[in-house]
Amino acid sequence: MIEKMLPLPIDEDLTIPSNELSFVAVRSSGAGGQHVNKVASKVELRFDFLSSKVLPQDVKTRLQNIASNHLDSKGKIRITSQKTREQSRNLEDARNKLAQLILKAKIPPSLRVLKKPPRRAKEYRLQEKRHTAFKKNNRSMGKDEQ
Repeated sequence: MIEKMLPLPIDEDLTIPSNELSFVAVRSSGAGGQHVNKVASKVELRFDFLSSKVLPQDVKTRLQNIASNHLDSKGKIRITSQKTREQSRNLEDARNKLAQLILKAKIPPSLRVLKKPPRRAKEYRLQEKRHTAFKKNNRSMGKDEQ
């Protein structure tokens, strides 16, 4: 059993302190023989990012959007791992998953640069518009003559 959790380093200027992370070990599902019913190797890692003191507000906002599938009823990020039969490795895997989510949220989205449409595209659009108007105009003229 793991007694103490270490701080989670995200990159060189951001580390999540251990008191903001919590985990629970539960019984894992799937194959594993008779021993699987006795040990709790699956890990659920929780991180209350909204009350975190180390994350900037813009990162919290992006993280809320990115990790929307991982949020529990209290608004905490919940990450599970049951890849291995060892609790310590599953905890490390869950910590890595959380670090990847936070790294993804740290990158601000690039702004879209609006460009003027090419002259040829504008000419083509206006030509198609005239052609459609001509067709519709001819349809109405044909009905009046009958």
